Amino acid sequence: MAITVNLYYTGTNGSARRFAEEMVSSGVVARIRAEAGNLRYEYFFPMDDPETVLLIDSWADQQAIDAHHASPMMAELAALRDKYDLHMKVERYRSDEAGLPARDAAFIRQ
Repeated sequence: MAITVNLYYTGTNGSARRFAEEMVSSGVVARIRAEAGNLRYEYFFPMDDPETVLLIDSWADQQAIDAHHASPMMAELAALRDKYDLHMKVERYRSDEAGLPARDAAFIRQ
């Protein structure tokens, strides 16, 4: 069962966006995406909040998350988070093994 974590990084004066840019340019994001069990690691920018960046971080299972949290990249990530003085809000979700209910399919355009 996949686990997806939405992390909202919030700062001031554009610091959250600069954090995400440095995560990409430093290669940390590429290394995280290459970790065993990583399914998705992408940043998004909310239209109504220029001081927040949303990270959608998805993993195959809890063991993959635990290995990621034990990796040296977490120290790099924490240092950048401190550098940009970011605060976080976290939401955690588990995938629905049954998939999309048929009654919802009418609302999806593919």
